[in-house]
Amino acid sequence: MERSSNLSEIYERHWRFVWRSLRRLGVPEHATADAAQEVFIVVNRKLPTFEGRSEITTWLFGIAMRVAADARKRAHVRREVAVEGEWLDGHAAAHDTSDVVALRRDAEMLSRWLSELPIEQSATFTLFELDGMCGDDIAALMDVPVGTVRSRLRLAREAISNRLAELEVEK
Repeated sequence: MERSSNLSEIYERHWRFVWRSLRRLGVPEHATADAAQEVFIVVNRKLPTFEGRSEITTWLFGIAMRVAADARKRAHVRREVAVEGEWLDGHAAAHDTSDVVALRRDAEMLSRWLSELPIEQSATFTLFELDGMCGDDIAALMDVPVGTVRSRLRLAREAISNRLAELEVEK
């Protein structure tokens, strides 16, 4: 287990991980800097009590999940939609404008659907389906059993499938 006691060292080594985690957890790009700052404020406050029983990334991810959940609640109140668009960047050059517009629309819709799920399900779905992480790695990162990861992934997939079915019925 990694044990760090210096906030600046933790920040330097893990800020990219925190930033990426917040974005993947549905924090809108315009709010990610504030959310990352919030994570490290919590880290600073709780660092003396971190015992190193888990990996520091597991601890940071847990804090990021709570901050992201709060940001999602605030965004919901303001009727914002957290748009996950980074995955479009590599595809934009290969498609014409109408394809890019369709990809953006689909990304916004998926992001909206994911924001309606409990954050644990949304995070699991995102880590598995979009980041390509395996169940064991997600379990370690989220500090839960692999069975919990499988259950959350199943529930998230069912919810997304139901939303897709609703779209088909509307057509």
